[in-house]
Amino acid sequence: MVAVIAIDGPSGSGKSTVARLVAEKQGWFYLNTGAMYRAVGLYLADNDIPCDNTEVTDKVLESVDVNFGADGRILLNSEDVSDRILTPEAARHASDYSKLSAVRQLMTALQRKIGLSRPSVVEGRDIGTVVFPDADHKFFIVASPEERARRRYIQLKEKDPKTTITIEGILREQKERDQQDAERSLAPLKQAKDAILVETTEKTIDEVVEEILARL
Repeated sequence: MVAVIAIDGPSGSGKSTVARLVAEKQGWFYLNTGAMYRAVGLYLADNDIPCDNTEVTDKVLESVDVNFGADGRILLNSEDVSDRILTPEAARHASDYSKLSAVRQLMTALQRKIGLSRPSVVEGRDIGTVVFPDADHKFFIVASPEERARRRYIQLKEKDPKTTITIEGILREQKERDQQDAERSLAPLKQAKDAILVETTEKTIDEVVEEILARL
């Protein structure tokens, strides 16, 4: 099997930035599976597909293609949606539609196809448990709820300085998302038994990256 590093964790834990930098250090491909779920969620929401209508969703998904451009931009049916998927609304869509079996099956198949095409660092919420259970290395990244919300707030403010979102609002949505991720019947968020736990609350990004690289 092509070499794979699996990095899982909740939103705001720092896994995306860490995974991207680890991939750069290794000279490997960086696969952001969360971006893929957000892209599919946008497509289904844009087409007014109810998140509880599995029959319609199955049919619609036949025409959905999610991939990455040479520069790492996320492509939905060849359209660049990299900026659109960064909104809180896109996160909610991803959470709503990721509960559907058809969406999970499509995403898992696409992620395996992309990840196995070259050595990859793959990050998400079920990589080490479902997508690549036999990955060469597995890490589970965590941080305190407050620190995760602070990081997300900074990210959103940098994107849109006029945003009215607050850390308190992010904390509320984050709590709901965490509960949904942990309690869903399909591929719940959990640490793989053979994954290394990495606490990032008091660490810089560079420190976390070096910790992971030292364990490879």
